[in-house]
Amino acid sequence: MKPIRTRIHQKGIRFVLKAEAPLYKATKGKLCKNLFLSSLRIPYVGSNVKVIKENETSSFIGKFNPDGSYDSSPFKILTFTDMHTGEDYDLNDKVMQLMIDNIEEIKPDLVIFTGDCIQAKFQQIDAVQFGQLFEKMGVYWAYTFGNHEAREEKEYYKYLLFKSITDCPYCLSKFGDPALFGYGNYVINVMNSENEIRQSLVMFDSGRDICEPHRTNDKVPFENGYDYIKPTQIEWYKKEITALKEKYGEVKSCLYMHIPIPEYAEVFGAEKGPDEKYAPTGKAELVYGVQYELPGCSPYNSGLFTAMKEMGAQAVFSGHDHVNDWAAIYEGIYLVYSQSSDYNLYGLGAYNNTVFLPESEWLQGCTLTTINNDSTIKIEQKKNSRFLK
Repeated sequence: MKPIRTRIHQKGIRFVLKAEAPLYKATKGKLCKNLFLSSLRIPYVGSNVKVIKENETSSFIGKFNPDGSYDSSPFKILTFTDMHTGEDYDLNDKVMQLMIDNIEEIKPDLVIFTGDCIQAKFQQIDAVQFGQLFEKMGVYWAYTFGNHEAREEKEYYKYLLFKSITDCPYCLSKFGDPALFGYGNYVINVMNSENEIRQSLVMFDSGRDICEPHRTNDKVPFENGYDYIKPTQIEWYKKEITALKEKYGEVKSCLYMHIPIPEYAEVFGAEKGPDEKYAPTGKAELVYGVQYELPGCSPYNSGLFTAMKEMGAQAVFSGHDHVNDWAAIYEGIYLVYSQSSDYNLYGLGAYNNTVFLPESEWLQGCTLTTINNDSTIKIEQKKNSRFLK
């Protein structure tokens, strides 16, 4: 019944979008304000990325020159997180337009969302609009779930949301192995040639809160707290990378999820200074950024970081905490907070009910990761404040 129900829902959504467009135009935006496809300036950006092959759990992509040869220039990824689209459509338009402005300026090869982005009242309609927006821009994208898009592990509306995403022409998201937790555990392999992987990008569904049956099955000694990457997800990651190494040789990986892993709590101390910031512990090399709130990690460490070191991972990217925007090298691996894109919930304009920074000093934006032909990476902040007039 699920496929039939989904097709009915998707047809209904597309009908609503077509019906709303002329009404939005006729009322000059006074009605159908949720139709951000009509309210935004959406340029065509284009891409020389092509999908080489794909299966149920992974995609193989590459950059190509006009003559069909592999393009060895740096591969650019923009990461957005925590857009928190809500009931204020003016703020939604601001969030979306700034996302588009970043993409237009930087011209990434891939855009990755690490959760809590598509969650407005018209969430299912917005998922289809996201796909149509990236089709208009001609840019590839991928999505991982946050802790707010859907309440349950595999309930129907979470499935419908992800199905609408994966059906889009430029979307590289996959449902992944149905035996794993959640939806959206998959790999995007960026190729240098037919025989060499530049970087494997591994996506995880990091869940919401610790709950049964995982607490009992994994012997988690905590009743409450944010969720964790399950042991079966970790074993899947190790198996995927091991198989790729057997075929392609050395493989480096970057991991993407919403909830940060517990090792993030090692970078800064637990006490705030007079400026509301936390001070670094000295256990890691701070590359850039600040911390204004304690990391919202799970209290349970399931061992993903140990697996990352074993598999040769270079970085892990998370969101979740809106006023933390740092990157640090901890035990040889980048721990990265992508810049939050949220203007709807909380940020440095009104954090802890105190307005204490002007917008020119806010953290909102995105994160640029440049992957060179030799698999080395560079990570940079791209703040929206540069677009202020």
